[in-house]
Amino acid sequence: MIGDDDSMSTLKTTLLMTILTVLLILVGGAVGDQGGMVFAFIFAMAINFVSYWFSDKIVLAIHRAREVSSEQAPELYDIVRRLVQRANLPMPRIYIVPTDVPNAFATGRNPKHAVVAVTSGMLKALTYDEIEAVLGHELAHVKNRDTLLSTIAATMAGAITMLARMARWAAIFGGFGRDDDDDGGGILGLLVMTILAPIAAILIQLAISRSREYAADRDGARISGAPLVLADALRKMESAARRRPLPVNPSTVHIFIVNPLKRDFISSLFSTHPAIQKRIARLEALAGGKDSRRV
Repeated sequence: MIGDDDSMSTLKTTLLMTILTVLLILVGGAVGDQGGMVFAFIFAMAINFVSYWFSDKIVLAIHRAREVSSEQAPELYDIVRRLVQRANLPMPRIYIVPTDVPNAFATGRNPKHAVVAVTSGMLKALTYDEIEAVLGHELAHVKNRDTLLSTIAATMAGAITMLARMARWAAIFGGFGRDDDDDGGGILGLLVMTILAPIAAILIQLAISRSREYAADRDGARISGAPLVLADALRKMESAARRRPLPVNPSTVHIFIVNPLKRDFISSLFSTHPAIQKRIARLEALAGGKDSRRV
C-alpha cells in the first residue's frame, strides 16, 4: 500500500510537470511558431538553471533568515541530527526566520545542499515533540526533492504567464502576421489560448504543491514516528496564521508548512496548500486510530 501511494504520487507529479512543459511550448509556439517553441524551451531551461542554483539564496534573503550554529541552537541541531539519521539524509544547514508567527520551510537544490528554516515563533509556540514532527515534514520535502520540483513548477508557471501576456498583446496589435483563416482558430483562438494557458498553469502548479504537501505529511510522520503530534502542530500553526498572517512574498507561499497568508473563500480555492482538516484527517488515518502520539 505504501509503495502504491508513493508510485501514484510520483506518477501524478510527473504527469502534471509534463503538462506544464507542453503548455510552455504551446504558448511559445503562439508567440512565434516553431521559433517561438525553441525560444520557450531555451527560456525554460534558463529559468530552471537560475532556480536550481540560486533559489535557496533568494528565498533566505527574502525572509531575512540567518544561519545558526550548533552552539547557538543546540536543541534544534540535536533534533535535526536524530531525524536525518532516521531518514538517511545529509545534515542540512539550519536557519531561523525572525518572526513571532510559527512556521517552517525547506529549500535547496538537492539533499546535499538543503536548508531547513524555522521561525523564532515556532520554537516558542510548539513543544519539543511538535518541533520534531514539523522538522520531519520538512526533511521529507528534502528527501523527496520537492524543494527543487516546486521551484521549477513555479518558474515554469510564471514563464507561461509572461509568454502568454506577450502573445496576447501581439495578437491584439498585430497577430504575428496571422489571419483568421490560420489553423487553430486564428486570432480568436490565439487569444483564448493565451488567456486559458496561464490559468491552467497556475492550477497545475497548485495541484503539484498540494500533492507534495500530502506526501511530506505522510513521509515526515514516518520519519518522526509521530503522525498525531504533527497533526497537533499543524492545528497550532494554522490557528496562529489565521490570527496573524505572515507578510511574505506570494511567490514563496508554497514552501511553508502552512499557508502564512490571510485567506478568504476565493483565495482558499487557489491555495498552494490542502485544507488543514484534510491533512489532519490523513495523519489520523496514518496513525491507525491509535491514541498514542507516536506509532
